[in-house]
Amino acid sequence: MLEAAKSRGDYLVVGIDSDKRVKDLKGPDRPFNSQKDRKDFLLAIKYVDEVVIFNSSNELEDLVKLNGISEIVVGEEYNGRGVIGSIHAPVFFFPRVANHSTTKILER
Repeated sequence: MLEAAKSRGDYLVVGIDSDKRVKDLKGPDRPFNSQKDRKDFLLAIKYVDEVVIFNSSNELEDLVKLNGISEIVVGEEYNGRGVIGSIHAPVFFFPRVANHSTTKILER
């Protein structure tokens, strides 16, 4: 997905939920990896230019709005669910790669 996202523009910014937000959304046993580790993992991928951690939907909305994001790339599982920031930039839905989510990995 990151390779595809990078191919759609010159500079790829990846937004990730803060540890607190993940815990609030997914429960007390999450996140599995800390926000620092997740950020470092992503920055090690050659397609990623920048990683921004956000704590709320409003922060993500502002990230898209104030930084002139030209397109939002998300997994197709978000199609029809109201993508945050989509009023400021068009959305490209990337086809889901089966069983490659943290939730699926932890279930196995």
